[in-house]
Amino acid sequence: MKGGFAMETAEALRIIEALADGVNPDTGEVFPPDNTYQNPQTVKALLAAKSALERAQRSEERRQALPERAGQRWDEEEGALLVQEFEQGISVKELASRHQRTVGAIKSQLLKMGRNPSSA
Repeated sequence: MKGGFAMETAEALRIIEALADGVNPDTGEVFPPDNTYQNPQTVKALLAAKSALERAQRSEERRQALPERAGQRWDEEEGALLVQEFEQGISVKELASRHQRTVGAIKSQLLKMGRNPSSA
């Protein structure tokens, strides 16, 4: 699925943009003035749909850029390992990479476990 959403969204955006511009997305032909795609309310609706698709696309891109374990619960074993590694002097950035989590998640978990990540 990775990438599939983006391709589908890109194609949908291309079609919606063309229709909102009053152009047949397949032929490039300009619709006549009395065509429903030239109606101001239709154009507004298409522009709203375009905006929603763009937001969905950005959201999906952000989600795909997150580390694999982002948002997952911490179990006791992983928490204990995190503290051990932190106390060995491993940087928060490296811990995030090792645990496949965001830097913010590492800092938050360390605070929950009584450690101060900003003192490192």
